[in-house]
Amino acid sequence: MDQVARQDVRGALPEGLGRAIRQSADDIAVVLRAASDPGVPVPGSTWTLGEAAAHLALANALMADLAEGRERPYGDGTPQSLAAANTESLAGFGERRAGPLATMIIEQAGRCADALRAAPDGPAPVTPLGPMDRSVLGSYLLTHMLGHGYDIARALGFPDMLDPDRVTWCLPFLLSAMPTVADGAAVAGLTARYSVRLRGGGGAFGVTVGDGAVRVTAEPLDRPDCTIVVEPVAFLLIALGRRNPWAAIAKGQVLAHGRRPWLAPRFPTLFVAP
Repeated sequence: MDQVARQDVRGALPEGLGRAIRQSADDIAVVLRAASDPGVPVPGSTWTLGEAAAHLALANALMADLAEGRERPYGDGTPQSLAAANTESLAGFGERRAGPLATMIIEQAGRCADALRAAPDGPAPVTPLGPMDRSVLGSYLLTHMLGHGYDIARALGFPDMLDPDRVTWCLPFLLSAMPTVADGAAVAGLTARYSVRLRGGGGAFGVTVGDGAVRVTAEPLDRPDCTIVVEPVAFLLIALGRRNPWAAIAKGQVLAHGRRPWLAPRFPTLFVAP
């Protein structure tokens, strides 16, 4: 599939996205099954390995239920409400062993992918971040797994399972979520036009900020104030709050040009990772 076309998936679950979902679940399971202590701390988190794996298993089951047409209220989309819902769900689920959780992660990811493929024209599920096109829900599932899979791999000293191809499949969800997770205080008073391009042909999109709101297009803007060119994996990690933007800039993973290139460091501060 063309890289740009991936940003606007609609209807049936694209075959490549389905493969990425299943492969990512398998990769996470391989890492988890090598763990001997579920109490290992997860870097940058208050969770242990067992808690992070349990959350991922529960989240995959939640998204599978949504894909099958079940209603599952889970917070109101704000970071605070999602954190509270995560705490509540973990408190009611006692499994922390890596092996059983690895199996559950695979099974529930597959159930979600199967449901999205089987009913491409079903109603838009109401997700924790609002109503969402069904194929975008698949992108949400993948993005969520990759974020927590990255955390789990770091906790155990394993290589992560991120690569540019999988990051590109995350774009439909990220573009859909950006207006929802925009930081009202950060965008207030700002007028700016951004084009963001992922290196290696990994896709591009436009973001317009004005009147206290964020608007996103699946194509780069014709006359942006600032064009950001970013390495795909660094882009995903910054978007998910896993990497410091300044560290990525220092490593040359983010470059900017245009009429107002100084706007580039401000871009990630406009959003709050859910």
